[in-house]
Amino acid sequence: MSKPTTDAPFSYRVKVGHVSHNPIEVHVEADARELKALASFWQTLSVDALSADVKLRRWKKDGVKVFGELRGRVTQACVVTLEPVESEIFEEIDQIFVPEGSALARIPANDEGELIVDPDGPDLPETFVGDTIDVGMLVAELAAMGLDPYPRKSGVEFSGHVESTAADDKRPSPFAALKSMKLDK
Repeated sequence: MSKPTTDAPFSYRVKVGHVSHNPIEVHVEADARELKALASFWQTLSVDALSADVKLRRWKKDGVKVFGELRGRVTQACVVTLEPVESEIFEEIDQIFVPEGSALARIPANDEGELIVDPDGPDLPETFVGDTIDVGMLVAELAAMGLDPYPRKSGVEFSGHVESTAADDKRPSPFAALKSMKLDK
């Protein structure tokens, strides 16, 4: 397991060869530089903490199952007042990775060649290239999905916002001017 520098704001690579059917436990935690990079990448005021405790174990022949949980603390701007809003992130992690090109990552097709996607079924496995899985990137992606897209400070409402009525939206027809015109023959 290693923590190389990459272009990703948060990266922690685990060698697939080190993963067996007995789960290995991994704790990842973003340092100050990574927290600052994540805040910039997510366009938030700050990311104050991000960590995860995960287990990795073999799945089928060549796959790896990653499961556990992540925790984080982030400060975003209120969509009404632009004041800082702090929030906690907690997400369960349950992801399967298979090597690139694996048949396990393909969407099944029926006899006519149509792809069948069950929206309520399990997600397709993610693919990895080479011999490593970036657990840090997985944690960052899942944490980003846990962010509130419209953070609002408690008790704050929009003021001065007036909803239009159907009568306000009624515009004259662009063809009304044509009614007054007479056709000359």
